Amino acid sequence: MEAQNQTSASEFILLGLAEMPEHETLLFPLFLCIYAVTVTRNLLIIVAISSDYHLHTPMYFFLANLSLVDLCLATNTVPKMLVSIQTKSKSISYPCCLTQMYFFHFFGIVDSVLIAMMAYDHFVAICHPLHYTTIMSPRLCGLLAGGPWIFSFFISLTHILLIARLVFGSNELPHYFCDLTPLLRLSCTDASVNKIFVLIVAGMVIASPFICILASYTRIIVAIMKVPSAGGRKKAFSTCSSHLSVVALLYGTTTGVYLCPSSVRTAVKEKASAVMYTAVTPMLNPFIYSLRNRDLKEALRKLIARKVTSSS
Repeated sequence: MEAQNQTSASEFILLGLAEMPEHETLLFPLFLCIYAVTVTRNLLIIVAISSDYHLHTPMYFFLANLSLVDLCLATNTVPKMLVSIQTKSKSISYPCCLTQMYFFHFFGIVDSVLIAMMAYDHFVAICHPLHYTTIMSPRLCGLLAGGPWIFSFFISLTHILLIARLVFGSNELPHYFCDLTPLLRLSCTDASVNKIFVLIVAGMVIASPFICILASYTRIIVAIMKVPSAGGRKKAFSTCSSHLSVVALLYGTTTGVYLCPSSVRTAVKEKASAVMYTAVTPMLNPFIYSLRNRDLKEALRKLIARKVTSSS
């Protein structure tokens, strides 16, 4: 029995998104396009913000960090799925599985906390405009952006250390990447400590940032309603609308995976939420932020124009 468990733990079989192989073949061009758009748009935003000194402000600094995290989050899961579909090989080694899981949680936690930091930036800009440059100093921005990376490193490492002590009775994972929740269901040893830690972390990196975002936007809405001109209120709401759309996308999908009761959670719902979180959201975020942002659209236009001019 022990030998069997050790053999099954040497690799996992990722069953993928679709049960039928022909369905997965149809998914390949779709996810290839999604990933290509994700890489292109997020890289464009990072380069545009870096190259335009007009965008060297706290808001765009956080946006560039978010684009980097979204790019890494998608790269951690989507290419492996594309390779599995193309080669018809669904296996992933145990070390690779833990590595993928580590980076999924690492970038996911950074993503969640970073969006809360962006809400705080909006709060200071709208509620304390005269003191904005003093409060949002380069030092504070560095701490707000770098803190989530350090925090996420230790939390993700703890997840992996707790997983490494488990023994698995089956190696068939009903998912398209190594995620924590479906992996815990395969354990034939007591995983209660892991499940408790998942709830604690979910409270810290999903519930707590979401509460901070709600508190920030409550103050923001109160401040906006005090603006005398309709044009000023419209401009303030327009500034926040992009961020609120990203908040809805992020927390709507992560809540469905980690905070929903197990009685209503199914493998299909988990995979659908994971697709939204790891593939669709990183693709949509650059479009959401650049849609109503004239400065960013102008920086992107200049960047593309320079590239076209230099290549001709």
